Amino acid sequence: MLILLAFIIVFHITSAALLFISTIDNAWWVGDNFSTDVWRMCATNTSTCVAITDQFREYQSIQAVQATMILSTIFCCVAFLVFILQLFRLKQGERFVLTSIIQLLSCLCVMIAASIYTDRHEELHKSHEYSIGVSEGQYGYSFVLAWIAFAFTLISGVMYLVLRKRK
Repeated sequence: MLILLAFIIVFHITSAALLFISTIDNAWWVGDNFSTDVWRMCATNTSTCVAITDQFREYQSIQAVQATMILSTIFCCVAFLVFILQLFRLKQGERFVLTSIIQLLSCLCVMIAASIYTDRHEELHKSHEYSIGVSEGQYGYSFVLAWIAFAFTLISGVMYLVLRKRK
């Protein structure tokens, strides 16, 4: 049981780390001479960054991605704290239902963020406010990490739902 508990804790911390990296790092959409995420666009050859503000045509979509990624990260961290509290408070044989619900909310939020970005990426990168052309690019590793974090939080949420506190 102790090994299972250690695995669940490591799995949850990995999920949180993936969410932090995909939310913060500047690599949702990359090209030969630029990288962009939901916060800013950076030209790699001149080392200049431009914040994505309300002057961008699809700023509302970017704000939705920003908000849901932040919510997902917060829910994942709160779920871990609730898990630790429930670990010492639950009676033997009870399930970690509250932890599971919060972790599944985190899963839902990261899925919404990545889905919005997937759906709107063409319009996002055709904006004339970018200093360089970013339409010729590809998904970066932060975008991929967001989808991997979705899978990790989903699996973690289901594991908490199934997990019972034993001796």
